[in-house]
Amino acid sequence: MTLKILGRAGSINVRKVLWTCVELGLDFEREERDWRSPDYLALNPNGMMPVLLDGPDFVLWESNTICRYLAGREGRIDLLPAAPRERAQVERWMDWQATELNNSWRYAFMGLVRQSPAHQDPAQQRAGVEGWNRHMAILDGQLRATGAYAAGPRFTLADVVLGLSVQRWMMAPLPERPALPATLAYHERLSERPGFLAHGRNGLP
Repeated sequence: MTLKILGRAGSINVRKVLWTCVELGLDFEREERDWRSPDYLALNPNGMMPVLLDGPDFVLWESNTICRYLAGREGRIDLLPAAPRERAQVERWMDWQATELNNSWRYAFMGLVRQSPAHQDPAQQRAGVEGWNRHMAILDGQLRATGAYAAGPRFTLADVVLGLSVQRWMMAPLPERPALPATLAYHERLSERPGFLAHGRNGLP
């Protein structure tokens, strides 16, 4: 039975899962759903995207967890290692992306990109941009240390979730953006991957 991914194609969290499916060579269908509908809330009471349907009786939400599940389902220890210490390195950066990095950009993104009326306080926008840039500098330091990818010399699931975040930072109309050469080089490495071109960069050159 074909995997079904419920959610908008423009959602950063949906795109993580779509890119992961490409890396795994999986066939999938993506369906638009109204996240406010009773049917959708019955699948994910948080009303967030995406939701994965794998067969008639398996429902999963939380994008990073979905990515882990699919890599494990396919036995792809190159993307999600089996050895505890190697796996912890990958999962650490996945969790950091979902908690620290995502929270750092929320106010600035809503105000500057989405133009939300509720996110137009100049001081909070400035603090948001500073926090976003500070967290991106942390990632840049890690990429300088590894010389390649987030968790080490090889591409892993950590790079799927962080690659989407890097793209968002690069595309946002920030009033100031520090020079982060390791991050820019990382973005170019990711751009060699078809899944990132299709779902990370949204087909943009």
